[in-house]
Amino acid sequence: MKDLQQCRVQQRNIAATVDKLNMCLPVLEMYSKLQVQMKSKRHYPALKTLEQLEHTYLPQVSHYRFCQVMVDNIPKLREEIKDVSMSDLKDFLESIRKHSERIGETAMKQAQQQRTLDNILSVQGKGGLAKRHRKCPSPEVNGTSPMSEQDSGILDVEDEEEEEEAPGTQDLVDFSPVYRCLHIYTVLGSRETFENYYRKQRRKQARLVLQPPSNMHETLDGYRKYFHQIVGFFVVEDHILHTTLGLVNRAYIDELWELALSKTMAALRTHSSYCSDPNLVLDLKNLIVHFADTLQGYGFPVNQLFDMLLEIRDQYSEILLKKWALLFRNILDADNYSPIPVSDEETYRKFIGQFPFQDSELEKQQFPKKFPFSEFVPKVYCQIKEFIYACLKFSEDLHLSSTEVDDMIRKSTNLLLTRTLSNCLQNVIKRRNVGLTELVQIIINTTHLEVSCKYLEEFITNITGVLPETVHTAKLYGLTTFKDARQAAEEEIYTNLNQKIDQFLQLADYDWLAADSSTQASDYLLDLVAFLNSTFAVFTHLPGKVAQTACMSACKHLSTSLTQLLLEAEVKQITMGALQQFNQDVKECERFARSGPVPGFQGDTLQLAFIDLRQLLDLFIKWDWSTYLADYGQPTCKYLRVNPTTALILLEKMKDSSRKNNVFAQFRKNERDKQKLIETVAKQLRSLINSHHS
Repeated sequence: MKDLQQCRVQQRNIAATVDKLNMCLPVLEMYSKLQVQMKSKRHYPALKTLEQLEHTYLPQVSHYRFCQVMVDNIPKLREEIKDVSMSDLKDFLESIRKHSERIGETAMKQAQQQRTLDNILSVQGKGGLAKRHRKCPSPEVNGTSPMSEQDSGILDVEDEEEEEEAPGTQDLVDFSPVYRCLHIYTVLGSRETFENYYRKQRRKQARLVLQPPSNMHETLDGYRKYFHQIVGFFVVEDHILHTTLGLVNRAYIDELWELALSKTMAALRTHSSYCSDPNLVLDLKNLIVHFADTLQGYGFPVNQLFDMLLEIRDQYSEILLKKWALLFRNILDADNYSPIPVSDEETYRKFIGQFPFQDSELEKQQFPKKFPFSEFVPKVYCQIKEFIYACLKFSEDLHLSSTEVDDMIRKSTNLLLTRTLSNCLQNVIKRRNVGLTELVQIIINTTHLEVSCKYLEEFITNITGVLPETVHTAKLYGLTTFKDARQAAEEEIYTNLNQKIDQFLQLADYDWLAADSSTQASDYLLDLVAFLNSTFAVFTHLPGKVAQTACMSACKHLSTSLTQLLLEAEVKQITMGALQQFNQDVKECERFARSGPVPGFQGDTLQLAFIDLRQLLDLFIKWDWSTYLADYGQPTCKYLRVNPTTALILLEKMKDSSRKNNVFAQFRKNERDKQKLIETVAKQLRSLINSHHS
């Protein structure tokens, strides 16, 4: 009986033990599951298991010591999960920092492909512009429902049909750590701490991304990498914004974008200012447009970037002007300043194709023949068109109206004509060694370039589609440029001619005390007249007024210089024989004037350049003082152009000569009478001079 009772007790103990073990086994199983989850780094499920263990299983067996050990260990496990998830977040932040450039490159590449597709659809008229597609995962994100452990948080910037061709961002960055960490911190009641930490770290990364390398301006790749990193940063933030509830918000994104915009624009202004290569500036502009379009597709405002591009456009225009100044200088320096000879129809048509020139007379002539202008005319004209094309390239994709593009091109072209080309032409004209032939050719060339301005107007109209009649259309100032250059060349011709005349006059070697004169003009003067004849023969293609002005200017300068030669203070005495020789030279000048070296003068107009000198010489050679003194001051006076002061100076030279050459003059009645006459005339001339001054 006793044994039976003991057996019953043992059975009850065993049954109680089994019951207790059955109660403890789920706790142990859950704890074991927790350990497995912790080892496999499945922290969010581990956190859920920990919650079930703490709130459901452990209270049922709380009186056991091993349970107390578990309860004491729960906070440590929570902290461990928190630390490990934060470590995963730090790894994630490091990963996206490394891969931002690649993410940005992918996004910009796909944006460019989409833009190309849009353009094709626009051209084909199939529904206008296609819209950019962006796909983001939309997981149910809240405090209790995390993303799947296998979900990597795909950020896809490709179209569906291109998914297999280009790597998606999911291949570069695993977004699951940030989702897990967010959920874990949310469950642990530390979501705000997590949000603040994430935003703080991303702000630091933003400042690093926005710091450009010091040599960024040297190559386009430097700019490209800079843009890729910025785009990558904001593509990631945009993805986080759309796949989490509140980890980042629109205000935070906008704040970062404002910072990025100001820093980026400051960096671009600084680095682009170092650039002197127009091709690099043009490539940079295209890259900025691509950068702006990509971010605009993600909803970021980019108007300020396009406004800055207008600033860079002005810089680009200045760089172009410097480049074209060098091109123009090389063209002008290499030119031979001779009419272009053409020997066959093919060559003739080639030049006609390069420069709009029409001349029916030249068309009828047989080969070989010559264009009136030299080679710099078609070359300069072609370079002006190339400049216009270069300006047009920059205006593409800036979202400008055709009127704005037209205005920009015209203003830049006006600067090219009025500043760059004008300075180059002026430098050639003012060169020391420039000759009369070159100056004449420059006048002819600028005349043809001036005529071509209307064709440049048409050229701009054709490429912009803005009619010249439009109210806001700027006009080309080429006419002013070429007129100014032509005027400068004309002035230089007049100066150059006068300098040549002075050089010949320096060869004059008069014997002012000669008793007799030669029957022909002096050699230096014959050479001078021959030079003038050959020079004015070159003026055939010049506008008539220019040739006439140059000829009249030369004759007047020659007349004035000869008069100064006669009256200069160093010449103390002049004999009648010397005066006769001088008269022969003046007659040669008058013969030159009568010969009509330049057509277009009426009557004796050109001879009038020598009228002052002619009347002075006639007065002395004919010794016609009675007529001069009697008629002085009357409009019909025979010697109206003779100034009494000039006559007195020359008379004094004649008086001194008469005294020196006639030692016994005082013993000869006729010589004495002549001296008295000279004295009387001199006295009367002084009286005329004094009365004139009074």
